[in-house]
Amino acid sequence: MHSGVKSGVRLRRYAITATAIIAGLIVVGRITGILVDWLWFSSIGYRGVFWTILCAKALLFAAVFAVSAGTIWLSGILAHRYAQRVDVLRPATPGRSGATEVTDDLAELVASRIPWRASIACAAIIFGLVIAASVIANWDVALRFLYQVPVGERDPIFGRDIGFYLFSLPVYVALKNWLLWLVFCSAIVTVAVYGLRGDIAPERPPRTLSAAAITHGSALLGLFFAVMAWSWWLDRFLLLYGNNGVVVGASYTDVHVQVPILWMLAGLAAASSVALWLNMRRRSYRLPAAVALLVSGCALVFGVIYPPLFQRFYVKPSELKLEAPYIAHNIALTRQAYNLAQIAVKPFDAEPGLTLDLLRANRATIDNIRLWDVQPLMDTYAQLQEIRTYYKFFSVDIDRYQLDAGYRQVMLSARELEPAMLPPNAQTWVNLHLIFTHGIGVVMSPVTEKSTEGLPSFYLRDIPPVANGGPVIREPRLYFGEGRQNYVIVKGNVAEFDYPKGADNAYTTYSGRDGVAIGGAVRRSLFAWQLGDPNILLSGYLTDRSRILLHRNIQERVRRIAPFLTLDHDPYVVASAGRLFWIQDAYTVSRWFPYSRPGFGDSDGANYIRNAVKVVVDAYDGSVDFYLSDPADPLVRTYERIFPGLFKPLAAMPPELRQHVRYPEDLFLIQAQLFRAYHMDAPEVFYNREDLWQFPRELAGMDGENTASTMPPYYTIMRLPGDARAEFILMLPMVPSQRENMIAWLAARCDPAGYGKLIVYTFPKDKLVYGPFQIEARIQQNTEISQQISLWNQMGSRVIRGHLVVVPIENSLLYVSPLYLRAASGQLPELKRVIAAYGDRVVMEDSLGDALAALFKQTAQAASPAGATPNAPNARAREALAHYDHAIERLKAGDWSGFGTELDALRPLLEALGADRSDARK
Repeated sequence: MHSGVKSGVRLRRYAITATAIIAGLIVVGRITGILVDWLWFSSIGYRGVFWTILCAKALLFAAVFAVSAGTIWLSGILAHRYAQRVDVLRPATPGRSGATEVTDDLAELVASRIPWRASIACAAIIFGLVIAASVIANWDVALRFLYQVPVGERDPIFGRDIGFYLFSLPVYVALKNWLLWLVFCSAIVTVAVYGLRGDIAPERPPRTLSAAAITHGSALLGLFFAVMAWSWWLDRFLLLYGNNGVVVGASYTDVHVQVPILWMLAGLAAASSVALWLNMRRRSYRLPAAVALLVSGCALVFGVIYPPLFQRFYVKPSELKLEAPYIAHNIALTRQAYNLAQIAVKPFDAEPGLTLDLLRANRATIDNIRLWDVQPLMDTYAQLQEIRTYYKFFSVDIDRYQLDAGYRQVMLSARELEPAMLPPNAQTWVNLHLIFTHGIGVVMSPVTEKSTEGLPSFYLRDIPPVANGGPVIREPRLYFGEGRQNYVIVKGNVAEFDYPKGADNAYTTYSGRDGVAIGGAVRRSLFAWQLGDPNILLSGYLTDRSRILLHRNIQERVRRIAPFLTLDHDPYVVASAGRLFWIQDAYTVSRWFPYSRPGFGDSDGANYIRNAVKVVVDAYDGSVDFYLSDPADPLVRTYERIFPGLFKPLAAMPPELRQHVRYPEDLFLIQAQLFRAYHMDAPEVFYNREDLWQFPRELAGMDGENTASTMPPYYTIMRLPGDARAEFILMLPMVPSQRENMIAWLAARCDPAGYGKLIVYTFPKDKLVYGPFQIEARIQQNTEISQQISLWNQMGSRVIRGHLVVVPIENSLLYVSPLYLRAASGQLPELKRVIAAYGDRVVMEDSLGDALAALFKQTAQAASPAGATPNAPNARAREALAHYDHAIERLKAGDWSGFGTELDALRPLLEALGADRSDARK
């Protein structure tokens, strides 16, 4: 027996020791993590951001923990203090069975042996930690509440500033939820104490509850109903986020039925809480039961059962009439939340008058029609420009540059280092963290041009980058990029691999400003512990000047600095001033904008978005700058107050970089998705979905097995109707619901002069304009094209149909689609044909110039007057035909100057011929 006791004591000591060690390791890990973060934030110049976030989290955790643990402990201690003694509650009863006596004796033994104060304190601490840990993620919600700015617009139901919903309501809801959890956890501890002390004994009538238990229970239940009264009061505002399938936001039933019911329930709950607190003196167990039954019954009947019946039998028969004002609220506020109200609507006549003269006048548009799709081009880049197996192109970006050849749309990709692609026996710690540290250079090619072999032309290529018409890059190294970048240590006593150079390699030493000093033994130990890598401490390659580069993935880097921003999926690389930069679009989002339809972020129901920030990351030294692109956004104005000095005005961005700012595709897709329905601003039209739009379909695929998919938006350079110059835009055609003809096209302007402006060009509804899928059908039905594709697929090649692009020129539409060939066993797609369509004509030629020449030669022939023949004995006619043929040849060769000269010579001849015919008729 004695040895058993000693064994139990020993096990208890082991358990306490193990618990202390685990807790100590957790605490040490937290502390070292904070130290490493502090050093990193300090190294990049954002120490203030670090302290603001850390202090907010710490204060919120401490406050919630202290109040929660203190409240739960106080409730438990009061229960322990006022609970009756077990033997008082359990007097000897003549009829008690032996089993009952054993159970009672065991309960009395347990109650007498429990260290009540320590146990209650432990329970309070555990519950407090759990509650505090669950609310720590709301640190930014708390800061937004404290630093909020007014929006200046009011909701149409309660007349409150929109800022109340964006900043205050989330805090009130979080506070209400915390109070409910606090009451619930306090009740658990209190019931446990009373139950173990014998004050709650339902199996022993007539006395089932002690007076202390009734008093305490009445107090807690009163607190619960007080919180519920506030909860029902808050629920009035939450009605503005409802969705009954017709109205997003508060509907007729919500405003005329739910709001009065919620007021009634809030008043009933408040009265019930007062009655329960008065019951603390009366100590009747019947009153709490009656109050709970009354409130829950009213909530069920009036809050759950009655509103649907009212909706079905009163609102539904006159739904449009009754819901029209609330549909109008939904339309107006959704358009405001997604900035759809700023979209300008302009007519587009879609006239069939495209001519060679108009092509010449829109040369900038023709020169920038994109023929290269992202995936085929990435495959081609990988085969031609990765150079070594450890380099990788993670994405292809689309941008525009002012080059010697003019304003050109280009596609480019950064050549990053992928350590995982080193040979297995070369993946040593020294190679991965000290030698192979960075990628090098970018590849750039124009969107339209190709070589005679069907490969892209290159403005930038090779290692180190060679410029052939593209921008000169003097610092091509990429220490920061899109890949899964692990940490590297620079300025050690081993040279960094720079790039392959024939049979040898070139080496370099990092000279950027990024990195945390790691030369001392203390810091090496700190980072070795935090990163779980003892080699940092043991390696002899580190020196006193060594620095460690952390968070080298650009999106991870931005998220570490500004976790409150939502990032666009596609950061893009920019070559500017001889260096490489990454531009990352960032959004402020919220799910608390009233009456707005959730359009993205299904997990949290976000219903408000602004592209408020442009983030620039230097690819070499990792510096991060945040620029305000929408300073009017109330969320970013609030964050400016929370983090003073974090954001810079967009005008402070270097002009060379500002020329490459573009409208983000993620935001454009969200806005286009919602605009399909929310371009209808009349409630009656919106209710009936009379003019619902959808994204067009297109055919894309391989081996002739083309599948229909939704057309994505695409960037292009073009001259918008009525404008004087071509500009870089993001556009997407629209078609009617359940139809394939074109109804409109949406454009977002990207160049600095008009950045951020959205325009929708609408077609006449009484005119048929072919949509992309209808053009795809005409391509499929063209016997020459389909036979050629079938022939290629049977000859060991694989045909890849590229994306169809719609090219508005003046008031006409041109359709262009590339066609690639790839050997069955190869990985190198080649651009072999270009398909062009205009009106009801479709052609396929070797190049874009050939396709346009063939297409508009058909147009010119179709437009020739009856009776005119090429052999007409007329000198002017023969000369005009010669100039026309020369113009077509110049167009095929891409000689726009010669093309224009021939057209200039052709015009007076045609005018003279027209005059001759007029004279002849006279």
